[in-house]
Amino acid sequence: MKKMLVTGAVGQIGSELTSALRQRHGDENVVATDIRMPTDVELRDSGPFEFLDVLDPHHITRVMQMHEIDTVYHLAAVLSATGESRPNIAWQINMNGLYNMLEAARQYKCALFFPSSIGAFGPSTPKDNTPQDTIMRPDTIYGVTKVAGELICNYYHKRFGLDARGVRFPGLISYVTEPGGGTTDYAVEIFHEAIKHGSYSCYLRDDCSLDMMYMPDAIHAMINLMEADASKLIHRNSFNITAMNFTPAILAEEIKKHIPEFTIEYNVDPVRQEIADSWPNYMDDSAARAEWGWKPKYDLAAMTTDMLEKLTVAIEGGETSTAKSRKDR
Repeated sequence: MKKMLVTGAVGQIGSELTSALRQRHGDENVVATDIRMPTDVELRDSGPFEFLDVLDPHHITRVMQMHEIDTVYHLAAVLSATGESRPNIAWQINMNGLYNMLEAARQYKCALFFPSSIGAFGPSTPKDNTPQDTIMRPDTIYGVTKVAGELICNYYHKRFGLDARGVRFPGLISYVTEPGGGTTDYAVEIFHEAIKHGSYSCYLRDDCSLDMMYMPDAIHAMINLMEADASKLIHRNSFNITAMNFTPAILAEEIKKHIPEFTIEYNVDPVRQEIADSWPNYMDDSAARAEWGWKPKYDLAAMTTDMLEKLTVAIEGGETSTAKSRKDR
């Protein structure tokens, strides 16, 4: 039986991935790790949890040896908007942390999943139908660390034979955890505000088009990629994947179908808008579809319906933050 380790397990993606992996492989076979104690009782108590600082290589190897880990989902990272306010911390965690995990995975012969992002692209990248292989010159520290992360994962595969795999996520939407400092987090905040207050002040322009994905599809993608036949993977750790594309105005109109009185206004944050403007309008994910059968389940309408239903239950029950009833930018 595989023994898996999730870093950043208290975060947006990590909390839901840990839950899904435990359901799939058994609670005792998935070790959740973070530098924060989870407030979610299910995450904390359903299986093993370890405090783990990804900047401490000795701590990493001790945990991996103690639990006999053979697969790592490395999700600990500083996100895009937060990274611009703390670039030194973003570099340390996103790069040094990844390097430490790669070294540990090499030493213990583990497979490793690394999530890249649309943030890896930049202003000179083709905006529409962004190719799998294209110009990547990001102008944010988050994007720089994602491109460098893709390259070093490729290096470890070529140089050491490490089974490193990953995807480039679009913006992720979830009802389980609250926004965590990403540029696309408006697409989560808007649902909270629509349910609680019937209105939302958006920090991006009404016509800002970005790729998005509902968290269940993101979890499905990570697990399926790590279980895919390695002989069929050409790109391995930097697959474009997407599920839907919309602007804040389009999302607001979809929400109004369920909450007719909902209103939206725009108070643009120049920093986050500049980041969003440097990213693709929509990506070409044909390589992922061809090489490992990627196919999303949720489109905008299905995601909005499910998100409003699940989040309403969570809010009315007082289940916010990482409470289960997501993950993820």
